Amino acid sequence: MPNIKSAKKRVITSAKKERANTAITSSVKTSIKKFRKVAKENNKELADENLKVAIKRIDKAVSSGLIHKNKAAREKSRLTKLKNEME
Repeated sequence: MPNIKSAKKRVITSAKKERANTAITSSVKTSIKKFRKVAKENNKELADENLKVAIKRIDKAVSSGLIHKNKAAREKSRLTKLKNEME
């Protein structure tokens, strides 16, 4: 446990930031899983909606620095390709 006041504050703020980052990355993974499940069922309307949500969440994770932009591009490309193969 830290003794210095600034170190104590840093522990609190880093824990708070960790919770926020975990929530964002978790929502990204969940939205990708939901899209893949719907795409597997060949439900085009629902797939369109879930793809938009997944891309939006991936972009949010990139803007906050949680995932690399190249990984985001790769994920978006794979999801879009999966949606296009449905048609």
